[in-house]
Amino acid sequence: MADNQQQSFANESTGTRHKSRELALYTLYACEVGSTNQWYTMLDQIADSQQRSSEVKKYARELVQKVLQQTDTIDEVLTSKAQNWELKRMATIDRNVLRIAVAELRFFPQVPFKVVIDEAVEIAKTFGSEDSGKFVNGILDSVHKQL
Repeated sequence: MADNQQQSFANESTGTRHKSRELALYTLYACEVGSTNQWYTMLDQIADSQQRSSEVKKYARELVQKVLQQTDTIDEVLTSKAQNWELKRMATIDRNVLRIAVAELRFFPQVPFKVVIDEAVEIAKTFGSEDSGKFVNGILDSVHKQL
């Protein structure tokens, strides 16, 4: 019984984190495309419209805040690994998926790197172009090896 409860908790946590990553992506995308720096308000509006839990909002806030605080550092890492790709020329979705993933890899050591990469690839496939999953996977594999 205890194993089933742990499994259930792990699955719930994973689902919550996945929703948090999506919410973080929506927020970063909306702020970048909409040219607003009111990310906290934007996150709350999106979360409320999707009826997201406070737990989902909490982790999404942590992700967005870390990405925005460390954008220069994160972009430096991405630029060094995205050969022949300028960040500003990347698709907005891909760029922000990568930023979230690099933030998790660097600043959230409690999250296993395989989970970060798998989640980023899945989100890129869902919201990006046909080739986004492969693109994100290649860059994050390289980033992980560097870190």
